[in-house]
Amino acid sequence: MIKELGRVSIGIGVLFGALFVSTTIIQVFQADGLRVDPRNVRTLYDSYATERGSILVGSTQIAESVPSDDVYKYQRTYNGGGLYAPITGYYTINQGISGLEFAMNDKLSGQSNSQFFDQVMSLVSGTDPRGASIKLTVNAAIQQAARDALGNLTGAAIAIEPSTGRILALVSTPSFDPNDLAAHDTNAVADKFHSLNSSSGTPLINRAIAGDLYHPGSVFKLVVAAAALDSGIMTERSTFPNPAQLKLPLSDSHIENWSGGTCGPGKVVSIATALRLSCNIPFAEIGAQLGEARVRDYAEAFGFGATVKIPMAATPSVFPSGMDDAQLMLSSFGQFDVRVTPLQIAMVSSAVANGGVLMAPTIVDSVLARDLSPLAPFSPVQYSTPISPTTAETLRAMMVDDVANGVAGGARIPGIDVAGKTGTAENGDGEPYTLWFTGFAPADNPRVALVVVVENGGGQGQSATGNTVAAPIARKILQAVLDQ
Repeated sequence: MIKELGRVSIGIGVLFGALFVSTTIIQVFQADGLRVDPRNVRTLYDSYATERGSILVGSTQIAESVPSDDVYKYQRTYNGGGLYAPITGYYTINQGISGLEFAMNDKLSGQSNSQFFDQVMSLVSGTDPRGASIKLTVNAAIQQAARDALGNLTGAAIAIEPSTGRILALVSTPSFDPNDLAAHDTNAVADKFHSLNSSSGTPLINRAIAGDLYHPGSVFKLVVAAAALDSGIMTERSTFPNPAQLKLPLSDSHIENWSGGTCGPGKVVSIATALRLSCNIPFAEIGAQLGEARVRDYAEAFGFGATVKIPMAATPSVFPSGMDDAQLMLSSFGQFDVRVTPLQIAMVSSAVANGGVLMAPTIVDSVLARDLSPLAPFSPVQYSTPISPTTAETLRAMMVDDVANGVAGGARIPGIDVAGKTGTAENGDGEPYTLWFTGFAPADNPRVALVVVVENGGGQGQSATGNTVAAPIARKILQAVLDQ
């Protein structure tokens, strides 16, 4: 009997121990995560009784909470409408939250663990609780220039300070007015949300970091060139056969260069010339020689496959695995199943601009207390070192040549060396192209790295190229930075 009672006691002790551990994990370690979970409706409703913190660009409040004259104590308002909507997201009563409102909800609502003492002081002093404010890295003039440059086109643009990772501009078009979703008329908000959500332009999707990923086309050649040069297997002067058409292994299909002819004159072509003229056949040959594993290693060093948080979470970019030789060759110039976010391509250019060091991109400069004193100031964080300084310098020179003397001339700025690479990605027979530009300037002392992507061929079907549509947009954004 005593032995059985002992076993029961041990069993009960184990159950109490498990209960203690689980409640500790939930109440202490998972508290912040539970608070920002969009399914936690109680927290969302309760938060309307608190003055939610502001989101600032410079000294301008682009999102703030103002007193409400209805049953809710505060009303969320957005200044600037669709200009900042891809960044702020929306904050609604019945349709959830998105963007920075979601990613920083615990800070904005004043419920983060780091604000515990502020909560206690509010109770002691009798003052109304208030969330922390978020100051962004965004530059208002550059953000406006990027939005104006994209105009009515569907696409995205991102500008990053390569030495720190600060995001200076992030635009996704078409956009929406988050004020329409912040109203306290729940029926009107639901109708507007469903209208936006079902729109063919999908304005609620932040194309800069999420949504249906894009074929990168020729901008992915930067990753393949980096792998070729940094691995020591090749140099920029290494040459490859230069046919006008190349039959894929184990296939009746052929690939061609954009021009339909050879990659410049001669029976062989160098990596430098292939990048400057953006030729597909040489890069297919380069990728085949490097092998899938080596190209993947470098792609992942640049961020492929990872969930990068800015702090909004970006959809991981994809470099496919288990490819046969033909698929690898197609992937080596950004086709087949290679898929990317614009943020990922901006990170590639940023690493090249910063001497091979990739800084973690962020859109948050600091978290501010209710008196606007810093709770958590920005500190640059190194994400990775995908390539050596020597490789970065070689790629920089090749990208400068691409703008000055190659197929990226649409980004030229008189008196400034611009480094760049265009892309014109195919999306299937008869489908409009996806148009790209990525690069940085000034090339010798980069102040900004950027990416521009335009969907649907910019409305020109298959007659447009990255150089004719995306590069001029990038030039306007670069000029806005240089004018600062």
